[in-house]
Amino acid sequence: MISGGFFGAKFEYSQFETAPDNGKQACVALGAFPAFLVATLGLTEVADARVHIHIDLSTQTMHVQSARGDYAWPVSTARTGYVTPRGNYSARSMQRMHYSRKYDMSPMPHSIFFRGGYAIHGSYATSALGSPASHGCVRLAPGKAALLYKLVREKGASIAIAGSPPRAARYAGARQHYGARQTHWPERQTFSNHFELLFGD
Repeated sequence: MISGGFFGAKFEYSQFETAPDNGKQACVALGAFPAFLVATLGLTEVADARVHIHIDLSTQTMHVQSARGDYAWPVSTARTGYVTPRGNYSARSMQRMHYSRKYDMSPMPHSIFFRGGYAIHGSYATSALGSPASHGCVRLAPGKAALLYKLVREKGASIAIAGSPPRAARYAGARQHYGARQTHWPERQTFSNHFELLFGD
C-alpha cells in the first residue's frame, strides 16, 4: 500500500494484494488518486493495450493503432463473387503459417483468424494490394502481416470491418456478362456468397 500527499492532494494506491482468508489476489484499489498522476505513471495504458485494426472496404486500406505506433497499409479484400464480412471482431486464433485446403493449399503466412475461416494474412500477390482480389480474407504484404502478427500476439486485437467494396470491382463481373450497354446490373446472390460467409478465403 502506498499512501501520502502530493501538492496537497491525498491519494492511496495498492497493487495486487493477497487476501488473508483465501490467498486469492484482490483487485487494484484506487482511492483519491489524482488523474494526472495516473496518466504520468502509465496506469491508463493497461486498459487500452490492445491493437485496434480498422479495415475500410471502400478504400481497401487497413489502419492500425498500437502502443508501438500507428500504420496505414493497402489490403486486398473479397473480389467480385465473394464476400468479406463486415462487423466487429476479435482475434480468435493465430497461425504463423496456414495452408488453405479449400483453395489448393494456398499459403497464408501470419494468419489472424477473426471469423470462421476468415483471416488477415500475408499474400505474395502484392501487385493486387489496394484493390479487391481475395476469396474473402484480408490480404497484406508479407512484411506488414508479420509485424501485425507480432503486435497482436503480444496484446490481442479488436478488428472492425466497414465500408463497401469499390463499385468498379463490385460490378465488373456483371458488366462482362451482360455487356457494356447494360445500365443496371443485378446483384450476384449465389450459394458461394453464403458459403464464403461461413468458411472464408
